[in-house]
Amino acid sequence: MSTRSTLQKLQTELRARLARAARERFGIALDDIAIEVPPRVALGDLAFPVAFELARRIKQATGEKRAPRQIAEELRPALEDVASVRRVEVAGAGYLNVFFDRAALLVTLSAETPFSERTEADDRPKRIVEHTNINPNKAAHIGHLRNAVLGDAFVRILRAAGERVEVQNYIDNTGVQVADTVVGFIHLERMTLPDVRALDQSLPPDRPFDYYCWDLYARVGLFYRNGDPDAPEDADKLRLRAEVLHAIEAGGNDVAELAEYVSMRIVECHLKTMQRLGIEYDVLPRESEILHLRFWERAFERLKQAGVVRYETEGRNAGCWVMPTDLHKGTEEHEADKILVRSNGTVTYAGKDIAYQLWKLGLLGLDFYYKPFHTYPNGHIAWVTTSDAREHDPSAPKFGGGATVYNVIDARQSYTQEVVRRAVAALAPEAGERASIHLAYEMVALSPAACAELGIELSDEDRARPFIEMSGRKGLGVKADDLINRLEANARREVEARHADLAEEEKLKAAHQIAVGALRYFLLKWTRNSVIAFDFKEALSFDGETGPYCQYAAVRAGSIFRKLDAGKRARAEELVRRAAEDEQAAEALRRVFDGEAGDELWALVMLAARLEETTAQAAAMEEPAHLAKYAFQLAKTFNLFYHRHRIISEEDETRQAALIAIAELARNRLGAALATLGIEVPERM
Repeated sequence: MSTRSTLQKLQTELRARLARAARERFGIALDDIAIEVPPRVALGDLAFPVAFELARRIKQATGEKRAPRQIAEELRPALEDVASVRRVEVAGAGYLNVFFDRAALLVTLSAETPFSERTEADDRPKRIVEHTNINPNKAAHIGHLRNAVLGDAFVRILRAAGERVEVQNYIDNTGVQVADTVVGFIHLERMTLPDVRALDQSLPPDRPFDYYCWDLYARVGLFYRNGDPDAPEDADKLRLRAEVLHAIEAGGNDVAELAEYVSMRIVECHLKTMQRLGIEYDVLPRESEILHLRFWERAFERLKQAGVVRYETEGRNAGCWVMPTDLHKGTEEHEADKILVRSNGTVTYAGKDIAYQLWKLGLLGLDFYYKPFHTYPNGHIAWVTTSDAREHDPSAPKFGGGATVYNVIDARQSYTQEVVRRAVAALAPEAGERASIHLAYEMVALSPAACAELGIELSDEDRARPFIEMSGRKGLGVKADDLINRLEANARREVEARHADLAEEEKLKAAHQIAVGALRYFLLKWTRNSVIAFDFKEALSFDGETGPYCQYAAVRAGSIFRKLDAGKRARAEELVRRAAEDEQAAEALRRVFDGEAGDELWALVMLAARLEETTAQAAAMEEPAHLAKYAFQLAKTFNLFYHRHRIISEEDETRQAALIAIAELARNRLGAALATLGIEVPERM
């Protein structure tokens, strides 16, 4: 079933009518016809500036100067007999303003399949979204949450827009960060794999394994600097890291087995953390398999054969394989980033990511083996890659082979992502550079007030700053679970104050939904290029542009239908349906929308009707903030409607039927918008 809404289909028909009229009357083919939304519904529901474009094209083609207003008058009849169009006016210097038949369109919208219930066939080109990608060396922190929530919301937006999406979470289990945690266990804790397993089993629930590794990782950072966080790293101690890295990459040894246990136990912790926010994955590709299954070797040979890389024999990159590029030409800032193979033979992040990206696009000619890793409560399985064919589960889905790949990675990796994109495009011009898309985002910090609430000690200088940056290596940061726990505790107090009569289980459920809604909305309402300073009070506020405000509006909408008599609701629905066949009933319904008060009601209808259009725009512009802003605007407009109109006690049957239909439309669209953002609506707030 199509995800295109009534309004989108209507716009498509209006565009087609104008395109045909332009061809027939002026002999001009219009490929793209712009649509604008007038600032007030009293001026129209849609505005077409097409006459201005035609005037320009006519003058270019014939030299004749035609007034746009005159052209608009000639085009107007093409739109006047479209179903659901009440009238068309020529406005200003030549705009075509379309006014919908408000009764007819309300009837159609009321009968429309709810947005959240539509499904798509799985034969569309696959879109792959890679997000989260936390180094499996310690607990997730607030910065990781922005990546995961942004990626998950974009996945939901793509699916709501009708796309087929695969969700990947890349696990860098052979990198420096994992090596450092392993160095901590071996050289600071003096532990072997059996010791680490025993430790893991003995840890209390409030200090799980990823928390333990958080502290250990910070201690390793100090160890490399001989106890002084501001001192340079000790070269002799860094050799321990190099030894562990080589052992992990080689595999088949005690160090590699320890690293395997540590990294995958932490991945389990990460998945549980993200599950609290409603985030799931389809597959967890691991870096170790990219090495062991020779993905890089295959990609490297192709890069050399295509002349994309060259071997440096002199200069600071002597002995390295590099990818020549004009990026940041004339600067040294990213000189090392274009190195794909270091002089010691190790492969850089960019090199391995080129191989991985080729696999994601189905262009490498190799594949992983797969085994189940985690089963979610809904039965969905997150698969993990393996290099052992004996572990492969033949029931595994077909992963990779995407038509487009979206990589959710912070903005600091923009240069490396551009290197990867260009390398893949050079090897596979048929895919093109648009096949690899970097969804960059800026960092998340904490407000000084949030730091105080979390017990983070700040200097007087830091307290005067607008935000506080985190540093995982220094141990200065906020674990994601601690943040969620604090939000849930604060939300629990709010629920208790408002609904002391609720059962404890219901209070906890509502507190969780409010906390998750607050966090997700706060992280999504900012555009991706905005630096965020997270603040508990701002995020959890029931007023202003927040998740709880949007949830509360949806709860209010739901309360109308809990209180509404079933018979009265049935009569109202029948009256609206009758307007589709009975002109007298339709005219009575139209009168509800007369005048300024009627325009206000219609503005809510039109805003609710634009959900699918807004979702499609958020997908096309790769910006979930557009949908978040829409949800807030719809919530705010509905709240005004809720305060100004007596819906349940309205005595005029036709007016009450219209109000009920509008409330139902707004409730459905607001709930769907929030669901697409990953935000649930509690029963009560």
